[in-house]
Amino acid sequence: MVADRRYPGRTVPPKPPQNRKPTGGPGRPKKPAARRHGFIVRFILWIWRILWGVTWRVGLVAAMGLAGVVFYFYSQLPPVNDLLDGRARGSVTLLDRDGAVFAWRGETFGGQITSDTVSPYLLNAVVATEDKRFYRHFGVSPRGIASAISINIAAGRGPLEGNGGSTITQQVAKLLCLGVPYVASAWASEADYEADCRSGGVWRKVKEIPYAMAMEAKYSKADILTIYFNRAYLGAGARGFEAAAQRYFGISANKVSPAQAAMLAGLLKAPSKYAPTNNLKRAQDRAAVIIDLMLEQGYLTTAEAQEAKANPAQLSAAAAQSSGGFFADWVMESAPAFLTSETTEDVIIDTTLDPAMQAKAEEALAWVFENKIKDGSKAQAAIVVMSADGAVRAMVGGRKTQDAGAFNRATQALRQTGSTFKPFVYAAALNLGWSPMDFVDDRPLTINIPGSGPWSPDNYDNKFKGMITLTDALAESRNIPAVKVSEAAGREAVRAVASGFGLTSDLAAGPALALGASESTLLTMTGAYAGILNGGSSVTPYGMNALRLKGENEALIGPGGGIGQRVISQDAALQLIYMMNQGVERGTGTKARLDGWQVAGKTGTTSAARDAWFIGFTADYVAGVWMGYDDNTPLAGVTGGGLPAEIWHETMMRIVEGMTPTPLPMIIPEPRAMPQQDPQGQADPAFPDASLPSQTQPPVVQEKKSGGGFLQRLFGKKD
Repeated sequence: MVADRRYPGRTVPPKPPQNRKPTGGPGRPKKPAARRHGFIVRFILWIWRILWGVTWRVGLVAAMGLAGVVFYFYSQLPPVNDLLDGRARGSVTLLDRDGAVFAWRGETFGGQITSDTVSPYLLNAVVATEDKRFYRHFGVSPRGIASAISINIAAGRGPLEGNGGSTITQQVAKLLCLGVPYVASAWASEADYEADCRSGGVWRKVKEIPYAMAMEAKYSKADILTIYFNRAYLGAGARGFEAAAQRYFGISANKVSPAQAAMLAGLLKAPSKYAPTNNLKRAQDRAAVIIDLMLEQGYLTTAEAQEAKANPAQLSAAAAQSSGGFFADWVMESAPAFLTSETTEDVIIDTTLDPAMQAKAEEALAWVFENKIKDGSKAQAAIVVMSADGAVRAMVGGRKTQDAGAFNRATQALRQTGSTFKPFVYAAALNLGWSPMDFVDDRPLTINIPGSGPWSPDNYDNKFKGMITLTDALAESRNIPAVKVSEAAGREAVRAVASGFGLTSDLAAGPALALGASESTLLTMTGAYAGILNGGSSVTPYGMNALRLKGENEALIGPGGGIGQRVISQDAALQLIYMMNQGVERGTGTKARLDGWQVAGKTGTTSAARDAWFIGFTADYVAGVWMGYDDNTPLAGVTGGGLPAEIWHETMMRIVEGMTPTPLPMIIPEPRAMPQQDPQGQADPAFPDASLPSQTQPPVVQEKKSGGGFLQRLFGKKD
């Protein structure tokens, strides 16, 4: 009523009567539908307001938290140049005798390269392959993550198992281990550290996001690509695209072609699997997929894509050369670990390896096993080729095992030497003044060994030849004469000669010393024979000429071996060479003969034929061959004069091809009349069946040759 008085003249029209429908029954009337709908809408709006209020507040808190984490990472990120070489260890690059790279060890870093200087084909290949939206996101691609989750679920994997949908920026974040540096004391090994950095999972993805966003805020897109190009691991020990381009193609990453760029970019998915040194065809097939992506995204023209597919990338000669692995491992072991396997610097090692000889040795071994040995044989063999000064030119440590770190039968296997030891027995006698034409009685012999009883050596043919020259005894590898000469010259004299030539591994103490009961490696035995070739001075085999840091010319370490002190007289050495030459010309080593060349050598077969050897030399090179089983299974029908001599022949035939034959340095002795044998056929009085003179006495012969024959000087008999 009061309100009505305030506005005179205004009348409120009466409300029209409502046309209500009958309710159809007694009781309160129902609420209209509009009122019911209004209530539902208001309820939904009320719920929405609550959810929105909670959501935007939680979102604001999360955004602030994310911003704080991003800012924290942003403040921790160093300058770009500090992130380009992230290796904890250095690398070793091995050069052959001509200065060409033949092997790498550790992780190589080819030098810094930027996204501005890298080949545009490589830059585009990486972007097309790994992150086609790279230039349109801020470190994280929700669309990419959603797509990856969909693919993983469709493949029956977990949402984050398999494809991760990571952007290039996120991959760089992982390469940087989210800023966590490697600390040796905190990890069992560097491999464990890197495995943790590469691990996936939800929590890892959650941490990647703010780190990637911080990188996008701190660095330009070009900077992020530069880090990626320098830190990505690309197989075969190559860290970064510059190292990979040099490793696989022998060129810089700024010069790669579309086909080469596609192959390098294809390595990012699985470096070891797609490394062209592991499987070139698989790497080329992967590169073809990358070329299609580049064409699809407009980075290549149709003509460029067709050209790249028609002419896939090929390995450089150095990368394709898979040989020399055993040699490289041996050289790495011969230098200090802090400059090789544990180096923190990039090291260059100049070596003695001759790649042509290495290839020929491998080819020869493969040919013999393919043509002379039944399929499926598990027999092993090893080859060493060196110069007379001990510079190793080729090394094969086994069949079908070229991987780095494989067991090297040339340097690591200690095997009984057998008759390859006999030259050192005769070297001791010749050094005491005996002649190759002196005689020894090849008749049965029994020696009482204190604590062991009687010992009677046999000849391999179970025959006895009576009086024969030292030359014939060695050429025919007869055991009884070798033992008699060793006992007469004195085991200590024999042991001193063998040790002087480098054979120091537990030389046998008893009379079996003369028959090669001691063990040695093929490398050591070959080096000992090199000592005979060079005129009687010791030789330490070596493969390293110089070790230096990358970028420096001054060597930190020089050659690791060479010619040492004289062991026997030069005349004795030259006479021994003649005797060993006769072993190849008409003795047990005839299968090693080379047309037009003088060859000296010695066969060796151990008891039960567990080891078979042939070691020999021309005037230029010494080569040693060992054959046997890793588990000491006896060889069936194999002696040193058989397959090992054939392997030696095949190797050296290839090595001397095209060379002018050089005569061996040797002294050919004057022949002598055979002494009269005891008509009763009795054993030599100096070697009665019961015993030998005490070995504590001085050797029977100490003076230089003064005329007369072996029996006169040794036993007081006349020829």
